[in-house]
Amino acid sequence: MNATRSSRDTVAAVFGLKSRGIGAFWTGNPHPEALDLYLKARGLADAEQLFDHLGDDCRWIPADMAYEHPEGRPMFQLPERAESPPIAAAGTCRKLDAVSDVQRYPWPDPDYLDFSNVLNVIRRHMDKAVFTGMWSHFFHIVADLFGMEQYFIKMHTDPKVVQAVTDRVVEFCCEANRRFFVVLGDAADVFFFGNDLGTQLDLLISPGDFKRFVLPGFRKLIDVAKSFDKKVLLHTCGSVYKIIPTLIDAGIDGLHPLQARAASMDAVTLAREFGKDIAFVGGVDTQELLVRGTPREVRSEVCRLRDVLGPNVIISPSHEAVLPNIPLANIEAMAEAAKVQPK
Repeated sequence: MNATRSSRDTVAAVFGLKSRGIGAFWTGNPHPEALDLYLKARGLADAEQLFDHLGDDCRWIPADMAYEHPEGRPMFQLPERAESPPIAAAGTCRKLDAVSDVQRYPWPDPDYLDFSNVLNVIRRHMDKAVFTGMWSHFFHIVADLFGMEQYFIKMHTDPKVVQAVTDRVVEFCCEANRRFFVVLGDAADVFFFGNDLGTQLDLLISPGDFKRFVLPGFRKLIDVAKSFDKKVLLHTCGSVYKIIPTLIDAGIDGLHPLQARAASMDAVTLAREFGKDIAFVGGVDTQELLVRGTPREVRSEVCRLRDVLGPNVIISPSHEAVLPNIPLANIEAMAEAAKVQPK
């Protein structure tokens, strides 16, 4: 199933909305248990051999591994909360209840970023479409810093504090990505970042709160990527239908993972309303089809998705973390059908 042409060129055409229907495929990110099962089943040595076996056009190489605090601290330390054990690290802020707390918090320092190892990995895959950049999941980071329930409450009771925390997290993410893109050069074309904003039925927060507290950060990250001529792929699980027009206006080039069974995230709706504006990555249902379906059913669905979503699609699971309950035969069927040439 090895690709016979440049995967990087194929995917670049998809993101440029200029694909001629040549099949593009991304396996996703197999869970370690799933990866172990798949490797043993085919007598393969590592993930790279599996991806080659499947004809995978893409590689996800996040840059977050580059952060190396001299004392081994994580990028973002959680403040102490009543329900959490104390954190002993020096300088840790005990709370984030006021703007003054935000000023004392030990925010990460971009000077602790060393991208050497990331770049070495990326340069081994120059013929592939590399999705990279700092993951920049600031919506989740802020939720962790406050606690998710308090985060959503504080949007209404203490919006200045929420904004101050968000600004500091986004500031770091933007500077980290800016530094990364400087050294990355043209070794990769796609900035990939993720913030899960949806549930099975709707958004986690209202469209108004999204526009107030999250969208400005998205715009800043997208602007950084665009200033280095990178395409932007956004990962956001769940039903995000209500904000897709806003995301397109903000400058995203592709949307991932198209959670197939979430409300209004079906292929027909997405293609009808947004197919001329963005590339699609994902869409192959991981909740039912890939878990319980047959290889024949998987192939049929992939062909349908390619027909419905049009040429500017990268076939991939509707969640990047391929779990061990998905049979390898279904992954192989998905990969094979993704590469079938249109008649």
